Amino acid sequence: MVSLQKVEPLDTDYLETLGFVWHTDSDESSYISDTLVIVSEEEANAYYEATNTLYDMYIAAGDYVVQNNLFHEIGIPFNLIDIIKNSWENDVHWHLYGRFDLAGGIDGKPIKLIEFNADTPTALFETAIIQWAILKQNNLEESHQFNALYEALLDNFKRLVTLEEDVSAFEKKYEEWLFLFTSIKGNMEEENTVRLLQHIATESGFNTEFAYIDEIEFSPTEGIHYHDKNYELWFKLLPWEDIALEEPDLAMILTNILQNQKAIILNPAYTLLFQSKGMLKILWDLYPNHSLLLETSFVPLANQKQVRKPVFGREGASVSIL
Repeated sequence: MVSLQKVEPLDTDYLETLGFVWHTDSDESSYISDTLVIVSEEEANAYYEATNTLYDMYIAAGDYVVQNNLFHEIGIPFNLIDIIKNSWENDVHWHLYGRFDLAGGIDGKPIKLIEFNADTPTALFETAIIQWAILKQNNLEESHQFNALYEALLDNFKRLVTLEEDVSAFEKKYEEWLFLFTSIKGNMEEENTVRLLQHIATESGFNTEFAYIDEIEFSPTEGIHYHDKNYELWFKLLPWEDIALEEPDLAMILTNILQNQKAIILNPAYTLLFQSKGMLKILWDLYPNHSLLLETSFVPLANQKQVRKPVFGREGASVSIL
């Protein structure tokens, strides 16, 4: 039986002091639940092991797609293939963060992969900050937070420089590269999520700046500029598939920027491989009947309950239950 614990909800004024302004749904109900799910240490370790295993499987599947030129099969836009290959083949393009959506893992149910939000995953603020704040405000043990995402991001930013698990050499290797963080105007959830990442990167030791994406200049030969400064690293909370379909000229410029080694872009273009739901079919082909996977096909499965998903979709859009 799933174990639950009621807590005092966080005050909206307090949430807003944290930068969390999307706390109330359109029906005026609270977005943040006042109930915690209690996960045992054994269950937490099982999730940890499962996600590490799944990430290794995605790496193998990504390599399989690249080596066998299966981009079309998993819905990758043609104008991103070159930049995906470039980012995949060069170790400097480090995957900063992603979010696995999993079913099961509690009350004895097996863990199953639903999908991998690898490019621009949401819920970063909720996971890294709000979970901790709920524990703190309710005088609960803060070290019992289910995740250590904030601390993991601190180290992963440093790995952009060290390019290895050990980050102790960051200060020695860091050459004062400028790091630009961007979002679109008018979306406070996205902007504050980006600003949180900027804050963590600054705490990691980077020189950072924030700008809206329409304020940036992109040059295939000169790189990425904002206020007459060149930025060697650029974080964008803009999905790669949207760049391909809605900003094809920008997709071409970014491809040239990477080819000319003028900037590193986060998350890397190859995360679109992981983001594609088509990779679930590749995983099933490579690891048939794996305990962490659900059977996946490009055609309807016979005599089974199933869901149909588009190759790319956000927040459950266009998902149907068959």
